[in-house]
Amino acid sequence: MALRARALYDFNSENPGEISVQENEIVTLDSETDIEGWLEGVNSRGARGLIPASYVEILKTSEPAPSLNNAAGNGNASRYGNIPTGGYDTSSYTTQTQNQNFTQTPTAFTSLSVPMQQQQAPQQNYQASQGSDDDWDDDWDDSSTVADEPGVVGGGSQDCHAARYRISTRSDTSSVYSRSGQQQSAKGSATVSRNLNRFSTFVKSGGEAFVLGEAAGFVKDGDKICVVMSQYGPEWQENPYPFSCSIDDPTKQTKFKGMKSYMSYKLTPTHTQNQVNRRYKHFDWLYARLVEKFPVISVPHIPEKQATGRFEEDFISKRRKGLIWWMNHMTTHPVLSRCDVFQHFVTCASTDEKAWKQGKRKAEKDEMVGANFFLTISTPPAPLDLQDVESKIDGFKTFTKKMDDSVLQLNATANEFARKQITGFKKEYQKVGQAFKSLSQAFELDQQLYSAGLNHALAHTGDAYDAIGEYFAEQPRQDVDPVMDLLALYQGHLANYPDIIHVQKGALTKVKESQKHVEEGKMEAQQAEGISERCNIISFSTLAEIQHFHQVRVRDFKAQMQHFLQQQICFYQKVTHKLEEALQKYDSA
Repeated sequence: MALRARALYDFNSENPGEISVQENEIVTLDSETDIEGWLEGVNSRGARGLIPASYVEILKTSEPAPSLNNAAGNGNASRYGNIPTGGYDTSSYTTQTQNQNFTQTPTAFTSLSVPMQQQQAPQQNYQASQGSDDDWDDDWDDSSTVADEPGVVGGGSQDCHAARYRISTRSDTSSVYSRSGQQQSAKGSATVSRNLNRFSTFVKSGGEAFVLGEAAGFVKDGDKICVVMSQYGPEWQENPYPFSCSIDDPTKQTKFKGMKSYMSYKLTPTHTQNQVNRRYKHFDWLYARLVEKFPVISVPHIPEKQATGRFEEDFISKRRKGLIWWMNHMTTHPVLSRCDVFQHFVTCASTDEKAWKQGKRKAEKDEMVGANFFLTISTPPAPLDLQDVESKIDGFKTFTKKMDDSVLQLNATANEFARKQITGFKKEYQKVGQAFKSLSQAFELDQQLYSAGLNHALAHTGDAYDAIGEYFAEQPRQDVDPVMDLLALYQGHLANYPDIIHVQKGALTKVKESQKHVEEGKMEAQQAEGISERCNIISFSTLAEIQHFHQVRVRDFKAQMQHFLQQQICFYQKVTHKLEEALQKYDSA
């Protein structure tokens, strides 16, 4: 017999296989036994799919069905919308933290049992990352990989035999479940609650698990990421070995005796000078790994996929320019440029299939992702003022919203301006040129010798306006298109920041909740301090990323506007020169 259940909260499906329900809606369930926190059933509109078990309550047979609440909304897809939930154990752990020194290797460690769910990081549902190694290599045109250990090539000053030690955010003195299943007593009875919305970015990114003290893992010295204080506030520690990477010579290649075609790009990093070949799918794989690993770092979006026209010259050129912008942002980021998976991508020899497989497996089995990523952060000793942090985050949120609106407006305006140059301006100038030529042809009917010079000058003027029309059509490639490429890259960054801000806001909310419990005498101050300390790590990371964004933004837009104006000046100088040539023809007419 089918079971009936009432929805306790609104749930908006974000992934295939899920169904939306509204608060108080009656759903029919196939079974009351959940599978990893999900129940399968049918909503009142006849749609079948999965519903979070915590969002519904089973109705008794005699219980009447309540009226349906029609208030419902569509959830916005987030940066982590494809990451499955349930990546972290929700056992009854408390949130008091162990004090760890990030600058020295501990001499002794306590071996803690970590649930498998907790060690497994959430993985995004990217097509390129789900196949087997053999599947990947079947489509891999030139196998490749990178240095076996971080720091070997361009990885900073870390020792490849760096010490490896365990860091946990759990407490041995708080109220936890013992192995026998009996709950140990503790002075504080209250715990900070978990978000009811298990699909929020704060939960999926691992931010909640870290703040609540559920993160644990082994951290190598080479994995540590340092935040330092500068005159402008928290910043990522600079890469001591900066480098760049060029992307050249996109080439169409084939495999399976010509049945499959693809584009291959040549990458040459300056710190190795060794050329490697990469396809777009490999950029896509790298992007997926980076987004999964770094929850509060804005990984720039790669150019979008395109099913048709992939081998057209204009598309290839546009994609290459987009990948160059993307690579420039990657190599100049102090954290992204040094991480193992990125170094593997840019330095792995294109002929070493075994090395590529090893690096690929290592990246996909990386435990220091999501919540565990924050264990690798080393912050200055002085904590941040969380009220000041909240104020800065709110200010940045306002800034990104305004910048996003302005970028959209400028992009639309530039696109329209380029369209007019390519079609309208070219056509109008050439119409003027044709009119001058027509007048010259009419004057040629007069056979007087003294009229020949004027006729020739008029014809030259017509040619000048034809050429100027062509100048207008070609000019957007030189000035407007690069600006639009930059705007597209920053639209990707701006799309990332709402989720990053959400992680920070979620951490601050947990701090406020714990402080309230302390004031009410329901939680010990030490336990609340642990939550505050972990929130402090997220705050340092978020502010460091914001600082990097502003610094790179100023650099990029300054350079691009200089390039734009220089190209505009060159353009109008060409137009002026063409008009001056036409003018000189009348001197001898």
